[in-house]
Amino acid sequence: MCEIDIAEGEAMLVVKCSNCGTRNRVDPDRQQEAKCGKCGNVLNMENPQQFDTKPILVTDTNFQRQVANAPGVVLLDCWAPWCGPCRLVAPVLDQLAAESAGRYQIGKLNVDENPIIAQQFQIHSIPTMLIFKNGQLVDRLVGAMPKNQIAGRLLAHAS
Repeated sequence: MCEIDIAEGEAMLVVKCSNCGTRNRVDPDRQQEAKCGKCGNVLNMENPQQFDTKPILVTDTNFQRQVANAPGVVLLDCWAPWCGPCRLVAPVLDQLAAESAGRYQIGKLNVDENPIIAQQFQIHSIPTMLIFKNGQLVDRLVGAMPKNQIAGRLLAHAS
C-alpha cells in the first residue's frame, strides 16, 4: 500500500523505488508512467514498498548502509539505555517515524554499544540527534526537546 502525502494541496502517492530506495512522489493520475527520479527504474505501483514506520537500529557496522549511503533525510538518535532524557525522547521519535510518510527515516544508535560512530561525530552529551541529508551531516540537536521542535528541524531538511 502506498503512503499518501499532501503536496501543494493535492494528494500525492509516495512510493519507494525497489532499485535504489529513493522516495518518489507520484501523481495518482500518472501512475502508469511512474519512474524513479533518481535511477529511472519503473516504480511498482501494484505492490509498492511500504515505508518503515519504526526507527531503524543503527550500529557501527551498518552505519554506512543505513545512514551514510541512505538517500534523503535520516535523523539519528544517539542515546543510551541508562539516560533518562533519552527515554523521554524515544516515544516522540517513534511517533515521528510513524508519521514520516517517506519524507525521512529515524534511526537509533546506542552510544554505549557503538563507540566508533559516537566518537566520529563527537557525541559528548545525550540525547544528541544528528540529521543527515543524502549521507551528509546537516544539523545537530542536543538534549531532550519537544516533538514540535524536533519535527520542525527535521522537516526543514526534508523539504
